[in-house]
Amino acid sequence: MAGSLRAVVVGAGMIGAVHAAAIRATGADLAGVVASTPERGARAAEEWGLPARYPDLDAVLADDSVQVVHVCTPNALHVGQAEAALRAGKHVVCEKPLATAVTDAERLTRLAERTGLVLAVPFVYRYHPLVREIRARRLRGEFGAWQLLHGSYLQDWMLSEDAVSWRVDPRDGGPSRAFADIGSHWCDLVEWVAGIRFTELTARLDTTIASRPTGTGASFASAGTGPRAEVRTEDVATVLLRTDDGVPGTLTVSQVSAGRKNRLWFELDGADGSAVFDQENPETAWLGAQDGARLIVRDPGHGSAEQRRLSRLPAGHAQGYADCFTSFVADAYAAIRGEDPEGLPTGADGLRAARIVEAVLTSAASLAWTDVDETPRTMEALA
Repeated sequence: MAGSLRAVVVGAGMIGAVHAAAIRATGADLAGVVASTPERGARAAEEWGLPARYPDLDAVLADDSVQVVHVCTPNALHVGQAEAALRAGKHVVCEKPLATAVTDAERLTRLAERTGLVLAVPFVYRYHPLVREIRARRLRGEFGAWQLLHGSYLQDWMLSEDAVSWRVDPRDGGPSRAFADIGSHWCDLVEWVAGIRFTELTARLDTTIASRPTGTGASFASAGTGPRAEVRTEDVATVLLRTDDGVPGTLTVSQVSAGRKNRLWFELDGADGSAVFDQENPETAWLGAQDGARLIVRDPGHGSAEQRRLSRLPAGHAQGYADCFTSFVADAYAAIRGEDPEGLPTGADGLRAARIVEAVLTSAASLAWTDVDETPRTMEALA
């Protein structure tokens, strides 16, 4: 049972707190937290109601009673910490991006495969019940052949010219910010729901605010007043995509769209019908046909088996992001126990995202159509 698993969260920021709540919601044992310093870790442990028993990651890895490590630190630290945990025999839930370079993501994914340990990546929007409903309808052939895939992921947390976050600095966040942070979510979700693969793309990246205050900030932007530095990561991305069977797609990504807090939106247009999902309004989905359109409502009493499974509350009692995260962690822990939950995003999905991000960066630099590379780099990189 889930309660037999003991987990530690590495990273005490906003997303670490989300992981901690989800661990507890599954009934597992949240054994501790590790932060950037022992002092901050002790403060986080007190805030989360935990014993302050782990001064650093090494102490966690040396504790044989800990089976799962949740990596929730700045992006540049992910691959090293996740690799150390896997080599210590721990299962890993690693925040995306799995790594800021494809070769690192390849090596980490191969290590998990070789050791037989679970490496899960929280593409949690797969866990909205109505996302599962749309996917089930696609599997039944309800929409016909795809004609167009399009959508956006819009936020406004970096709109202020004084907003600051560690994500802005490529040394901490990686060479892509807006696309790697949220565009990767959209691509994962649409590929999984629509059952397609994007094989080529052309992208343009734009920085709308040329300089920002220096400093690390929080996971969500805080106001800074210190010296300003040039911004070297994008605020906006526009991408044209094409699938392996020639279906066109379009994606707009922004972290500077006023009033849009976390609007992941997609429309899948098929020969026989269309489907729309809006993450900010996850209790309904729009289904279109040539003779009209209708809304369907999340309801554990109706619809596909997966939609019912993930509906934690009765119809009319709103579910959201936190429920998705709990369902994701529950499935990751089920996989650790030897089960095979449908749709669990793993290291392979994190590697796929890294390849798409790399293609976006390559295309933006060359201003050309670019293939999404599926070929491992070298055997040395995979060792």
